[in-house]
Amino acid sequence: MKPICPGNPLDRYASRREFLHVGLVGGLGLTLPQFLRQQAKADQKFYETREGVAKGIIHIFLPGGLAHQESFDPKPFAPAEYRGPFGAIDTKIPGVQFGEKLAELAGLADKMTIIRSMSHGEAAHERGTHNMFTGYRPSPALEYPSYGSVISHELGPKNNLPPYVCVPNVPNEFAGSGYLSSAFGPFALGSDPANGNFQVRDLNLPGGCDEFRFNRRRSLLETVDAHFRGLEKSDAIDAMDSFYQHAYKLISSETAREAFNLKAEPDAIKDEYGRNDAGQRMLLARRLVEAGTRFVSLTVGGWDHHDNIKGNIEGQLPKVDKAIAALIRDLERRGMLDSTLVMVTTEFGRTPKINTTGGRDHWPNVFSVMMAGGGFKQGYVHGSSDALGGGVDTDGITVEDLSTTIYNQIGITADKELMAPGGRPIEIVDGGHVLDVLLAKKA
Repeated sequence: MKPICPGNPLDRYASRREFLHVGLVGGLGLTLPQFLRQQAKADQKFYETREGVAKGIIHIFLPGGLAHQESFDPKPFAPAEYRGPFGAIDTKIPGVQFGEKLAELAGLADKMTIIRSMSHGEAAHERGTHNMFTGYRPSPALEYPSYGSVISHELGPKNNLPPYVCVPNVPNEFAGSGYLSSAFGPFALGSDPANGNFQVRDLNLPGGCDEFRFNRRRSLLETVDAHFRGLEKSDAIDAMDSFYQHAYKLISSETAREAFNLKAEPDAIKDEYGRNDAGQRMLLARRLVEAGTRFVSLTVGGWDHHDNIKGNIEGQLPKVDKAIAALIRDLERRGMLDSTLVMVTTEFGRTPKINTTGGRDHWPNVFSVMMAGGGFKQGYVHGSSDALGGGVDTDGITVEDLSTTIYNQIGITADKELMAPGGRPIEIVDGGHVLDVLLAKKA
């Protein structure tokens, strides 16, 4: 007789086939929903999470849809109405050019993997963003968890730091825990690191509260929680308990609190990153990953340039270029680049032709993303768009494959099934494959 679930005492009474008889289910004291949940667990695909090449991930998301033509995939030989307002510059990769406003990253291209053949077919901001934060197309039937929440669920906290942090705030509704418990949601700073008076909310003890009073309040809270937990069992109570535990550890750990302390950084480092939103957010992300946070999600700017793409790119892209370049250099200096994955994404690209208001419109048919560190190849360009930047020409990559590869690098097998409400096992990513072509060969 094949066990339904190893270690389950019900296994000695009935086979899987016999369990289909509702009368037997009732006779064993199980309701039908309880039985179905038990069966789903028995059928659930499971893989142990392992130690990955990447110990931390910094996801830099540029909301609105960064134009690939003005950044990682310029078209210098296309007609002017397709080429756009900027020129192209050589990079450290022979024969490869970036848009001229990525001058600093062009000098570090030999540290990166550039993918020029991403596509997903979703032209709406919300749907494109959902894809790039979860690895799934949106569904009206289920709310999927974000990368950060899955990583929090699978790997948990390290060094008393939240495993998933959003800088400066939760960027959108798709960056949350989805069908997973809200205990795996992101920790949001509530303040911008670029502000002169930057302070993470709720990180310090309230005024007049010393350590003795702090611990006494904790004991009282645990007593109250235990009472209510006996009356009601719910995700909200469990999640709140988890939040409290993490909060107490964060507040009581000097090492954890210090990870958020940008004042500890030398002025020269702050200047290298740039004393602006892009620079200081990325600097804080480095401090958090260095201290033990597993996934940092940060956003910079707005890139929905339907009008005046020239002025908008000139106003925003140089500081982002400087900040990402500083992050890569800083990680390498500290010996962290190989173990930290920096990924720069956006929800889609922009139309190949400049429109009548000097901008580009939504275009999910092809766009670019950048990866650095975390076991990805260095100095590598994957795939290509066509001559006008309007579609994938060679070696197209899906969101599912990219997501599976990202999870692989941090040690998660992406076709593992997690349990959704109603006892439904759902794959972390549905149908993706690890893209070995993007990864550095193991020594």
